[in-house]
Amino acid sequence: MRTFLPAILVSALLLCACSAGFDFLPGSTSFGALSDTTSISVQPLNSRTASAAQSRPCTGAFVAHELPHVTGTAFERVTYFTSNGAGLAVGDLDNDGDEDFVLANLLGHNQIFWNEGNWNFRPQLLLDGSLRGLALVDVDGDGWLDITATSRSGILLYWRNSGGEEGSPPFTSQQEPARLQGVDGFAYSLQWGDLDADGDLDLVTASYDASLEKQIGRRALDATDQNGVFVYKNENGRFWPKRLASRSQGLALQLQDLNGDRRLDILVGNDFDLHDAVFLGRRDGSWLSADPFATTTFSTMSFDSGDIDNDGRPELFAADMHPYSEEPEIMRQWLPVMETMPPPSPDDAPQVMANVLQERHGDAWSDQAEAWRIPYSGWSWSAQFGDIDQDGLLDLYVVNGMTAMEIFRHLPGDELVEENQAFRNDGGKRFTPAPEWMLNSTAGGRGMSMTDFDGDGDLDVLINNLRSPSQIFENQLCSGQSLLVDLRHPGSGNTRALGAELLLHTSTGIYRRSVHAAGGYLSGRSARQHFGIPLESRIIALEVRWPDRILSLIDVPVIQPGNLVTITRRATQAD
Repeated sequence: MRTFLPAILVSALLLCACSAGFDFLPGSTSFGALSDTTSISVQPLNSRTASAAQSRPCTGAFVAHELPHVTGTAFERVTYFTSNGAGLAVGDLDNDGDEDFVLANLLGHNQIFWNEGNWNFRPQLLLDGSLRGLALVDVDGDGWLDITATSRSGILLYWRNSGGEEGSPPFTSQQEPARLQGVDGFAYSLQWGDLDADGDLDLVTASYDASLEKQIGRRALDATDQNGVFVYKNENGRFWPKRLASRSQGLALQLQDLNGDRRLDILVGNDFDLHDAVFLGRRDGSWLSADPFATTTFSTMSFDSGDIDNDGRPELFAADMHPYSEEPEIMRQWLPVMETMPPPSPDDAPQVMANVLQERHGDAWSDQAEAWRIPYSGWSWSAQFGDIDQDGLLDLYVVNGMTAMEIFRHLPGDELVEENQAFRNDGGKRFTPAPEWMLNSTAGGRGMSMTDFDGDGDLDVLINNLRSPSQIFENQLCSGQSLLVDLRHPGSGNTRALGAELLLHTSTGIYRRSVHAAGGYLSGRSARQHFGIPLESRIIALEVRWPDRILSLIDVPVIQPGNLVTITRRATQAD
């Protein structure tokens, strides 16, 4: 049952917090004018009480649930670009308070899975066709999440959610996908955010030229002028394109403020030897190509960011391909691939065939993957941070595996079988392998995302495997405590507050989260933010930095561990 609290004057709370000696992070007090009011609702989480534990025991590990979905391939022997698989997306599509999800497919059903509680998910056909990446965003600002997807042909597709119309279900199995007006470029990966700070959602796409060239040929691809990296500015539902790069091998996209000017910048993670691209957002709306990193991955498979040491500055993780062990059998499996990798271009910044963890010190970034003991994680795909054990520190999970007749014909089934890798954050100083969590599936994961599917407050894991049933891993660690936060901004074009930052001030530190539409590899993320909190910790206040730089602050007793808190910002004249 959801408990509604009266509207709260944010300015009064801020003054109260300041007079109590509350310490803000640097720059927070100059973030902009305060919003007038913010209403809050609080829903208790289904924590694992003694009675609940009888049906869902605390095993100290994750428990796998198979889903009736298999990302298929056209032929028994998988070729190189088919092996890239397909993604997924997570979000509350029917506005009932729990998390639904969509699984993409290369061959067969693309499906919505409706969360009906108690680990029951009802599948619904979305499309018979070939999709790649997914993101669930409220494109039209009506308060209902729509489905956006990239396809194997490079076309970006859109399903409008009709749930807000009386008597209409959110989606129907007969619903044909539409095209977003003005979005014509080839797209493999996608990201959404309010890039120009005008209150609505803009779109970023990157093509995967290697796959397109195989489909239509290099000459035909060049003639289209539709490949590369595009930014689409949203103006009243019509998208206006700007081409930032004419070449792309974009497996991953990230929107993040890299230079501290409070504008979202664009990172493009390129496969093969094409150097990753960075475009800095400027005050006049233009984009400046930049090269802020001394070291980058050779083949960027995935991006994610998070404040892994709780110092207030997010780190950036890029996953690459490299054996996670030097055991003779593993090296034998990898050797033919390692021998065929071309050397990096000497004209580029140094590229390494290893994971890279970018850490910012002043105006400079440096690779700290070795220091954090995560330089290698296998043939990695989606990698994301999340506080899996709820100790206040972000952990890391990476899904692995590869199947391709061109490079693994020396292995049974042309498949490199690898375990997914879970890394526990050890004191905010290093990551250590956590095989005891039982997240070491060998099913060939591609898309992956984390959220709370059963309403108990901890993070569960969803994986879209290639040629094996998709899986949800139920978190039964039963450690720590948590707070879940939803942000809502009705009446704006960014109703889920994509780009917002949240700072949870506690007696054991300040925990930072950011709201993104997508992350990892081809994977849409939930806008719902999860904070793991140590049992001995108490909450002091929650600071919300909205995308338009308005600051809200909510203090205790409004927010307590064990709750889902929905913060709804009321429209003001400034909005």
